[in-house]
Amino acid sequence: MKCKPTPLTFTFSILVLASLACTIFVGGPEYPDQTIPVSEGEVTAMKTQIEQALLQGVGTGVVTLQFTENQLTSYFTLKLQSLTNPPFTDPQVLLRDGQMQIYGKVTSGIFTANMYLAMDVRIDQETGLPVLSISTADFGPIPAPEGLNAAISAIIDEAFTGSFGPVATGIRIETISIEGGIMTLTGRIK
Repeated sequence: MKCKPTPLTFTFSILVLASLACTIFVGGPEYPDQTIPVSEGEVTAMKTQIEQALLQGVGTGVVTLQFTENQLTSYFTLKLQSLTNPPFTDPQVLLRDGQMQIYGKVTSGIFTANMYLAMDVRIDQETGLPVLSISTADFGPIPAPEGLNAAISAIIDEAFTGSFGPVATGIRIETISIEGGIMTLTGRIK
């Protein structure tokens, strides 16, 4: 007896092959209604702002830095794009309710989901640098990517000591406040 493929078998086979060729979105927390645009100009403005704050702080010894959601979203996006295997993609950074909130997309195999992280930002008393601790993490049905906290901390450390290193290494942060879409850091020149 010889089996003939039916149109239903053919259609089912095409659907299975198509689903294996791409990713399947499985949900997760909703992105914010407002999309924050990404711009290299925002990162450049951030670097310039740090340089100017340091120059102004030379006389008084006090340095105040303010970062916007646009600047941080742009910085995170460009930094994640430079990584070979980023822990997440498409970040949106919100500065609300005293926390840094990050939305993004995580992938596990053929599955993709939205993610949400709420992080408390505090100051390491020994180094005077910001330290993030994740207070809420929601990855939908996908388990948290391994090393996510370390990866995000590395990106934040890079922001304050890496590419901005020549500018920022002379600052000891004393206060951090987050409200109204702005993160304000105040510190002293060492």
